[in-house]
Amino acid sequence: METKQNKSNIVAIITMFFMFAMISFVTNMAAPFGNIWKTHYEWSGMFGNLMNFAAYLFMGIPAGKLLIKIGYKKTALIALVVGFVGIAVQFCSSYLPIGMAALVVYLLGAFICGFCVCMLNTVVNPMLNTLGGGGNKGNQLIQTGGALNSLAGTLTPLLAGAMIGTITKQTAMAQVRPLLTIALVVFALSFLILYLVAIPEPAASRSKIDPNDKHSAWSFRHLVFGVVAIFFYVGIEVGIPGELNFYLSSPDASGAGLGEGAAVIGGAIAAVYWLLMLVGRLTSSALSSKISPKAQLAFVSALAIAFIAVAIFLPASIQVNMPGFANGHFTMMQVPMCALFLVLCGLCTSLMWGSIFNLAVEGLGKYTEQASGIFMMMVVGGGIMPLLQDFLARHIGYINSYWLVIGMLAYILWYALFGSKNVNKDIKVD
Repeated sequence: METKQNKSNIVAIITMFFMFAMISFVTNMAAPFGNIWKTHYEWSGMFGNLMNFAAYLFMGIPAGKLLIKIGYKKTALIALVVGFVGIAVQFCSSYLPIGMAALVVYLLGAFICGFCVCMLNTVVNPMLNTLGGGGNKGNQLIQTGGALNSLAGTLTPLLAGAMIGTITKQTAMAQVRPLLTIALVVFALSFLILYLVAIPEPAASRSKIDPNDKHSAWSFRHLVFGVVAIFFYVGIEVGIPGELNFYLSSPDASGAGLGEGAAVIGGAIAAVYWLLMLVGRLTSSALSSKISPKAQLAFVSALAIAFIAVAIFLPASIQVNMPGFANGHFTMMQVPMCALFLVLCGLCTSLMWGSIFNLAVEGLGKYTEQASGIFMMMVVGGGIMPLLQDFLARHIGYINSYWLVIGMLAYILWYALFGSKNVNKDIKVD
């Protein structure tokens, strides 16, 4: 019986890892697609990203309720259907002539996709944490799944950037139609695979929350502070490579001045950020059984602050060669050195999601599914904070906009050191 249970858990873990990769695949299409729209409407660069993450605000808590009512597997299956519809709507926008109508259709598709990734995130994170037994082992599984998430995040902007090439007034969504076609196929196959796989239901073995219970997930101080931390974290994770992509893709003197092919360079260098996130998560997955998520989070937050501070003060005239993928092969690209330090932040942000989630839901027991929904609701920060950073970039410059990121990182450092302690251990959770 135990062997059968172990096999079931292994299948579930592998399935959740795959779902983790899909989340990044969908989410990371927004930045390169934003490059297309930014050429036609300067203000629209981060709006696809905003719509994607805005959906979390509306779907987070309902997704948590779905986990309790219909279970993890059915929630994930519904998510995949919703994701297929969202990609299909974006696919339709690629057949419309560039204009406001096409932009509205694209944004609607991005919003629908946001419901999908919110539900998938609500399923994947507590499932992996529970299968790992919480603590260091739970964090280890989340970080391993996050490594595949980063792999998908590396490939997506790279592929999209190669398809887009040089940004001009004629650049349209039709150029990324092959990527959208791949996405439709992936969603269809994912639904079929998940439908055939047996998934355990962690909530079924827990005590149900009494409707008259005076406590809820919100009663836990460390969850509340963790919710704020995740709001800032997703804004950091998306904002660093997103604004860097815009900076490097800018063909004029106000940006990096990389000229023709700047979109390819921007996408390629941003992809290195996601590649380093992959490296960081693989490293963390190997170390997490020995090093606590609290210690990891504190270290990488402080290191990221240092990296960004250096990037802000480095003159754009100081150049460095960085590896990238363009025109079908790997090559060295000359970019401002500040890009190197911003890309290195991928090593730091890679550990933050799993560590924050692990610390925030530790000791919540029967409130875990409810907490996961609340947690995902605040992923909307990935839409709001990059939009705010982009607004700052247009007024004080691309690089100076990263002061906002330093402020958010300072809060996460505080959370790791002080805000993550569970001071509500008297609440009955089993």
